[in-house]
Amino acid sequence: MRIEYVITRADAVGGASIHVRDLASAMQQRGHAVTVLVGGTGPVTEQLGAAGIPFVSLSHLQRAIHPWQDLLAIREVTAALRGFAPDIVSTHTAKAGLVGRIACRYLGIPALYTPHGWTIGQRISPLAGPVFTAVERLAARWSAAIVCVCEYEKQLAIQKRIAPASLFRVIHNGMPDVDPGHFSDPSTHPPRLCSVARFEAPKDHSTLVHALARMTDIPWQLDLVGDGPLQAEIETLVARLGLAERVRFLGYQRDPSLVLARSQIFVLSSRSEAFPRSILEAMRAGLPVVASDVGGVSESVVNEGSGLLAPAGNPVALASQLRRLTENGSFRQRLGKQGRLSYSDRFRFETMVETMAALYEELYLRTTAG
Repeated sequence: MRIEYVITRADAVGGASIHVRDLASAMQQRGHAVTVLVGGTGPVTEQLGAAGIPFVSLSHLQRAIHPWQDLLAIREVTAALRGFAPDIVSTHTAKAGLVGRIACRYLGIPALYTPHGWTIGQRISPLAGPVFTAVERLAARWSAAIVCVCEYEKQLAIQKRIAPASLFRVIHNGMPDVDPGHFSDPSTHPPRLCSVARFEAPKDHSTLVHALARMTDIPWQLDLVGDGPLQAEIETLVARLGLAERVRFLGYQRDPSLVLARSQIFVLSSRSEAFPRSILEAMRAGLPVVASDVGGVSESVVNEGSGLLAPAGNPVALASQLRRLTENGSFRQRLGKQGRLSYSDRFRFETMVETMAALYEELYLRTTAG
């Protein structure tokens, strides 16, 4: 089978680009011919090249809305699809999903769409929300299937009447396992906290920092993994609150597993999420998780089971949950053990690949039979 992936941006590595990279590599190893269409060049194309995944860098495909550039992107994607002649096209994130599905409709190629976080929920302004919803409803008509990375995303789309329920498939993200040398010992004291997230508004590092400022009476250290446009702002906040000696900014790490292995608690204070991969990485390492109860987070983190949940944007509640774990090593160990079991049972990379491959085969057979 010939499979072409379409993703918007190469300048910043995120969950969607990692998902495409790993999935394309897995499909290539299974004997399929794959290529990735991506807007521009940067860390994403570097990683694709290092993984031996063929890619085409597109000049006009970009994240921002720009009518003329978007028309050129449709033409560009159409030409690339025509040249590769895929059996299936898998589009990822909103802009690539729209451009890719328009091109596929013109060429008569079945297209899948994975939003990785809908542009129809609370993260979108009240003015823009109805526009994006209308666009998603229109583009859904050109989809062979829509893959949601969690049940929350599916139910949100159904609530917004994006498409009939039969068009949606829920396929949770999956992570490749690590060797036991990358497992954490959550009972170690004093605990080191870790957060893996880009410094962008939805990740809300500010709430995390303000929560920790309420916990200076007990010992802890924090490692922040990631980069992004708001990093300087958070560094300033950390210094202003007198936490500079306790917080380390480690920058972007392609593989954060060693940082996670040295940690005892994982924390993610996002205001909005779909189904974050970073939480699965933490559970894989046997770390207890403290996270905002947003999006599909509760589909991976069982409150009081594999972690603790708190309302988004609430530093008082987040500090309360963090304090419970910071002060109790045996509690950390119990939740971390359950998280590791949950990862092993439900979120292995091989499980996701098998499910996705079966969907590709289903759509391919449907197309050839028609």
